[in-house]
Amino acid sequence: MQIQELSTPALTVDLDTLERNLEAMAALCRTQGVGLRPHTKTHKTPELARLQMERGAVGLTVAKVGEAEVMTLAGLDKILVAYPIYGAEKLKRLAALARRLEILVSLDAEATAVELSSAAASQSATIGVLVEFDSGFHRCGIAPGPEAVRLAKKIQKLPGLAFRGLMTYFGQVWGTSDQRRLEADQAAQEVAKALDAFEEARLPVEIVSGGSTPSAEFAGRVKGLTEIRPGTYVYNDLNTYYQGACRLEDCATRVVTTVVSTAVPGHAIIDAGSKTLSSDPLRAGPSSGCGLVVEAPDAPLIKLNEEHGYLDITQSTHKFHVGEVLTVIPNHVCTCVNMHDEAFLVRGGEVVGCWRVAARGKIR
Repeated sequence: MQIQELSTPALTVDLDTLERNLEAMAALCRTQGVGLRPHTKTHKTPELARLQMERGAVGLTVAKVGEAEVMTLAGLDKILVAYPIYGAEKLKRLAALARRLEILVSLDAEATAVELSSAAASQSATIGVLVEFDSGFHRCGIAPGPEAVRLAKKIQKLPGLAFRGLMTYFGQVWGTSDQRRLEADQAAQEVAKALDAFEEARLPVEIVSGGSTPSAEFAGRVKGLTEIRPGTYVYNDLNTYYQGACRLEDCATRVVTTVVSTAVPGHAIIDAGSKTLSSDPLRAGPSSGCGLVVEAPDAPLIKLNEEHGYLDITQSTHKFHVGEVLTVIPNHVCTCVNMHDEAFLVRGGEVVGCWRVAARGKIR
């Protein structure tokens, strides 16, 4: 089957591009001397997670217990749940995984640690804990100093828990290469504060987990960092491209879509709307538009309804017609992938396979 024969809208992954991206990040981490624990939130697919592990990843990252369950069901291990999980039902499931697998969890509050300890102890499990500190993104994480040390010492005393180290997220590392380098250097100062506090307290820190796709090239500038958790790099997207963190040809994912109407002057309507591409905005470059039409980059995708995408064709040299098949690079690939049950695998324009997006919708 050729890509144009797919029933649209459909999510596709170019395998040659994907494999190149996997190799590039693995090599970048080796060069910088940091471990790679990729975040599976981008692809949500055990088959791809296995490819990451085969290329030397030290483990995997997930955000929710449901994602961890999908990965472990596929036989994968060494999973970091990089999220402060709270709630008896979810923690019970997490402890069940920890009875037979290596599970790490990040948290930033004693209350969360107490509940996690109770769940682990009740099932005779041991869960590794990373104390999350804030390195500048201001989302989760306590201050990188004595407060983090105090929480770590409390975790050491709780049954069923093992303090393993520290975690932070470089979400503020964004923008041009120069902007990202500056933000990474500022994050490095916060990491140093955290490590200095633990050294002063003579509390060993085995793992220091950080990073992201936009900051990956600067990981070596963050002294003490042992691993990074990029996710988007496997597929890349317009946000990554417009920051200069990838080339357009490194965007492995395309949404294949069909022109369904040209009746309204100045517009062409495609069958990919917000329930296909997601409604996440473009946060880099022009900071406008809902995706890039590969075959007609001069026809901006200006608006999405649930099932309709609006192309502004007033300035385009492309002649659109009903039934025409186009491909769109999404703004934010992570949320786009979560809209789809399957990803069709493409090599040389031919559909050669399909992966089920097994962790789609696993929000608990």
